[in-house]
Amino acid sequence: MFGIDSPELLIIAVVALIVIGPKELPNMLRGWGKWMSKMRGMASEFRGHVDDMVRQSELDEVKKQIESAPGLDLQALDTTKQIKSAIQEGMAEGEKAWTEAKSVIDNPLGGPPEPAPQTGPETARIASETAPAAVGTAPLAAEVAIAPPPALPEVPVHPPADEKPVKAVAVG
Repeated sequence: MFGIDSPELLIIAVVALIVIGPKELPNMLRGWGKWMSKMRGMASEFRGHVDDMVRQSELDEVKKQIESAPGLDLQALDTTKQIKSAIQEGMAEGEKAWTEAKSVIDNPLGGPPEPAPQTGPETARIASETAPAAVGTAPLAAEVAIAPPPALPEVPVHPPADEKPVKAVAVG
């Protein structure tokens, strides 16, 4: 430790005890310990940064060696481009299927596509005036009446002997 042996440390401790005094010596040693811990932390942080720089320079050298290797195309190995192209192809297929499904839903009989619906009170009058009369074709839209579900029968519940009977109704 800096070329100081135990006899020199003993002399330094006796001089510090005489000069600083027995009351202030623990506080001084505590402050010196905190200062040393900060210095060690700074040294380890500096060492970590130097190690990172060394690793980065080694990685740069390896990267240059790989790039300079003959017959190796790094652009062809880029998986992100392959994934992006696969996603774009899937989205294009999905959009195509969506438009086909929408056209089938909008025009279930396969005739010419319907015009976009209009809003307002004159919608029915405008639609009846502009729509061509089709002879022998089925209407494109039909009204469907939805009936409520039938009522469920009451189910008797057997109560314990000391309670009154209760009827329960099953709810669907």
